[in-house]
Amino acid sequence: MDHRNPDALKFLAQRRSHPPKLLTGPAPDRSEIMQLLKLAARVPDHGKLEPWRFVVLQRETLDRLAPILRQEVLASGQDAAAAEKAASAFASPLVVAVISSPVDSPKIPEWEQFLSAGAVCLGLVNAALASGWGAAWLTGHAAANKGFGQAHLGLAEHERIAGLIHIGTRGETPPERPRPDLDTKTTWLA
Repeated sequence: MDHRNPDALKFLAQRRSHPPKLLTGPAPDRSEIMQLLKLAARVPDHGKLEPWRFVVLQRETLDRLAPILRQEVLASGQDAAAAEKAASAFASPLVVAVISSPVDSPKIPEWEQFLSAGAVCLGLVNAALASGWGAAWLTGHAAANKGFGQAHLGLAEHERIAGLIHIGTRGETPPERPRPDLDTKTTWLA
């Protein structure tokens, strides 16, 4: 029995993230976002712990957070260019913060739960792209600074941002980027 899915393989071979600066409005509406999140949640999850959650940042929230993020980057000692780059990422039509929210488990280590949250990030980007939207997975200062997530996204002490998934209407398709030389990245053990 042949279980190949040529359309899925073609999609994976051609998938390309769309940088936030190339995204425009409109963003997906609430029901479309919920469908994308449903698809993104279909990831490896050893122990069925669901060690992640979503925070959807709509336009009003992004507008409010951009200047705060700019100030936090400056306060961390980075220059004005770094602060502007961090804040400009919040110009996207919509951002979904994928939150790693590990569950206390004697069997499933925290690092494995974090990997599940990372799989959700890629799943959400791929679901958005397959649905015709532009999307990209970024991190940056907002994700790296635990205090930002706690103060502005309601993260608990044990949580962290695994990724900020930017979603909107596709602009110009970015040029293809160099891909890894798999011969230098692969070891075969016989």
